Amino acid sequence: MDRKQRMAMRKSAMAGRLNDAARAIDAAMEKAGISPSQKGEFLDWTIASLWSNFREERMNQRIMIENEIRQLGLRFPNGTVKKEYAVFFELPTDKISDIKLSGAEELGLNFSIDEDGKCSLTGKPASAGDFTLRLRYNTIEGEPSSELSIPVAFNPNPRDLWKNIPTDENIPYYKPDSDSAYIKVEVDEAGEPKKDIVAASRRGRSHAQEGKARDDHFSLYHCDKSDWYIMAVADGAGSAKYSRKGSEVACKTVIDHCKELLLDNPAFESSIREYESDRDNNEKRTTLTRNIIDIIYKGAMKAHEAVKKVAEANEEAKLKDFATTLMFAVCKKYEFGWFIASFWVGDGAMCLFDAENKTAKLLGTPDEGEFSGQTRFLTMPEIFRDPEVVAKRLRMAIVPDFTALFLMSDGISDPMFETDVNLRDYSKWEEFYNRLKTGFPEDEIGGVDLSDDNEEAKDQLLKWLDFWSPGNHDDRTIVILY
Repeated sequence: MDRKQRMAMRKSAMAGRLNDAARAIDAAMEKAGISPSQKGEFLDWTIASLWSNFREERMNQRIMIENEIRQLGLRFPNGTVKKEYAVFFELPTDKISDIKLSGAEELGLNFSIDEDGKCSLTGKPASAGDFTLRLRYNTIEGEPSSELSIPVAFNPNPRDLWKNIPTDENIPYYKPDSDSAYIKVEVDEAGEPKKDIVAASRRGRSHAQEGKARDDHFSLYHCDKSDWYIMAVADGAGSAKYSRKGSEVACKTVIDHCKELLLDNPAFESSIREYESDRDNNEKRTTLTRNIIDIIYKGAMKAHEAVKKVAEANEEAKLKDFATTLMFAVCKKYEFGWFIASFWVGDGAMCLFDAENKTAKLLGTPDEGEFSGQTRFLTMPEIFRDPEVVAKRLRMAIVPDFTALFLMSDGISDPMFETDVNLRDYSKWEEFYNRLKTGFPEDEIGGVDLSDDNEEAKDQLLKWLDFWSPGNHDDRTIVILY
């Protein structure tokens, strides 16, 4: 028997069954007393009634499922633009299917659901405002999709509320709103890498909001001939209208002064070696101290006088209009280790950090003024009349090695350390160093690669300075010898 014959037989059998069913229906209607003229009307009524009951039952089932979904009490908490957002909930996948959350993708969020009904809504909201997400799903096959509206609100990211108004280039003593630098130092005679210097300075949000200039400054130098490193950071007073010039003059002056004296200074070099050979010898200590005073202390005094000259040349300004802090250091590696000498007046932080030996040595003491939040400045005449200035503001250290020497303005030290006690805590400096390397993933800010000969470090560091810290929006400047 071929295929056509089999199909014909199946059709014949089906037709027979239909005829049997029709005869049975006719017999039942005749038995019930339904006349032949009423049969059509009765069949129409019966079909319509059954269909209506069928639809009503399906609708009731759908409503019951929709009520069950509503009774879950789904509520999405508020979030913040560009901040990680995550909501987790469950849905009865044994009763609903084809589940979608309309509107999530447009807000930068991702909705997912597994076979057990566990749902997640995650991502970083892209827009601020009040929104309505729509949970769409199917209940009974053939029925229209159901929908549940779920309100959600996302607050603006505080960072986006700040303006970034460029500084007017026509103002007196204009300086760019940011700066960065990198000094790559070639390997030594044995082919061993030497420490490099990276620095960055960024105008704070409080200044950017009003279109004001950056007050911080830094200067760097490495003398190839003598192998001395010279670094300076200055933080111009926010209340002083020309402090941006004061910080610039102070940094450049000490760099130039130290360059001149360190280019070729066998007496100083000899006093360092002599002191290292016999640290208990008072005469050798005195000789070295005198040399440090000539280079470091007198460099600070020169910076003070240089800022004073600029102020005197401006008939409309006073010295206090150029107020600035100042910290600077000179460093050199010898066969016995590193020699470091430094000066520090004002706030901020200067620290010799050694991760291997777990030490963090402050190269000075942060200054405080008469009132909380104040500090002392290089431009204050009493700074150099203080009889304890040498002991308080000058520092000297000889160490086998170190991980990094940090010089930073309080725009960094305040949010990172918060208190002077924390500045003396090694664990806080370790935390800071790790944060420097890892960055701020929550703000999409990468870390700084402090590896040898990485010139990209200056751009990485400049971007790193844009980290967010509530209430801390001052200029930020940092120099790292590493």
